[in-house]
Amino acid sequence: MLTLIKNAQLVNEGNIYQSDVLIKDKIIKQIAAEINVETDKIIDAEGLHLLPGVIDDQVHFREPGLTHKANIYSESKAAVAGGITSFMEMPNTNPQTLTQKLLEDKYQIGAQNSIANYTFFMGASNDNLEDVLNTDPETVGAIKIFMGSSTGNMLVNNKKILEEIFAKSPMLIAVHCEDENIIQENIKKIKEKYGEEVPISEHPNIRSAEACYKSSSMAVELAKKYNTRLHVFHISTEKEIALFDNKLPIKEKRITAEICIHHLWFDESNYVEKGTLIKWNPAVKKKSDKEALLEALLDDKLDVIATDHAPHTLEEKNSTYFKAPSGGPLVQHALPAMLEFVKNGKISLGKVVEKMCHNPAICFKIENRGFIRESYFADLVLVDLNKPWEVNRDNILYKCGWSPFEGETFNAKITHTFVNGHLVYENGYFDESQKGMRLTFDR
Repeated sequence: MLTLIKNAQLVNEGNIYQSDVLIKDKIIKQIAAEINVETDKIIDAEGLHLLPGVIDDQVHFREPGLTHKANIYSESKAAVAGGITSFMEMPNTNPQTLTQKLLEDKYQIGAQNSIANYTFFMGASNDNLEDVLNTDPETVGAIKIFMGSSTGNMLVNNKKILEEIFAKSPMLIAVHCEDENIIQENIKKIKEKYGEEVPISEHPNIRSAEACYKSSSMAVELAKKYNTRLHVFHISTEKEIALFDNKLPIKEKRITAEICIHHLWFDESNYVEKGTLIKWNPAVKKKSDKEALLEALLDDKLDVIATDHAPHTLEEKNSTYFKAPSGGPLVQHALPAMLEFVKNGKISLGKVVEKMCHNPAICFKIENRGFIRESYFADLVLVDLNKPWEVNRDNILYKCGWSPFEGETFNAKITHTFVNGHLVYENGYFDESQKGMRLTFDR
């Protein structure tokens, strides 16, 4: 199968230029100013920008066990419509991914149902060290540690176990950092004031900057002690930025950090309108945090933009503070949201591609993805930067059926998404005849 993309504005590795791209089966065969060959399909991309497929390094697709909220099929479909061609899924499902067998079970589901490329993280607990250390670095994305509140048995608060994982892990460790003791102390104080009727505006005070910093600084300290390859998820506070540096290129960093869409877009003023719909862990915090995080992203102290896509039903979210779960759906709207920042002059298009496509591939050492390069897999996205559309219930693809961006008008629209050379999405229509591939890693 030969597919030719003509006249695209190619955005790749810091450059934007007009180019044709020839795809042969799953692979980018040729990139040149003009390609004229007989092909099975030609796409005229005049007026469109061609990006590498987005790699989302943190999603919760809820399968197995929580599929009333979402599943790998439904959320991978939404992801592809949003220009995300590869995802990394977290272990806090039901059952939790705490054994090698349960991890492999999820890969089987991905192979059968995902229309995007996929990897799944091995979960750590206080009780599964042997399974964690047996994880294959070449075929599994990372070890995931919840160093803060989590569900069930996934809070790792045994310092000895943490030390062993950091000392012995053969691969990247990704961490959720919030200090449970500080959170519980804050809950106690807030309950003394409000009882059970805590307003959502108290969420950033309960899951405070101090809780984030104490946990993330411990993770960084352990990584430096053992020279561990550490990746810190969803940085949410200005205070934490000081833990990371921009002195080294990302290829040489041993400690990297991620920022999520919601911490760049929302701040505590949005709780009035959005309520528990924007209840995330870590919490959306002050406007000054949001502004500092964007600056740190531009300054390369923060390396990756992701979603932490974590859907719940509206019935679950529309509850009281303590009953409403944390998390929200984002994969369909992450790239359009960042392209809105581009339109508003807050970030360059090249920097968005660097943080959403190139850097996740470098950070996790993903083989042959994240760039528009000859011989790489043809994970590609065409976007129209001047095609306004409004997010509403009719065009939301998440199984949960809602979005924190409802009512928002985005000025950029994804028109085509290729996964491994297969045109899976084109102007609202899907061709699901081919499934995504399991990601592999050069480690």
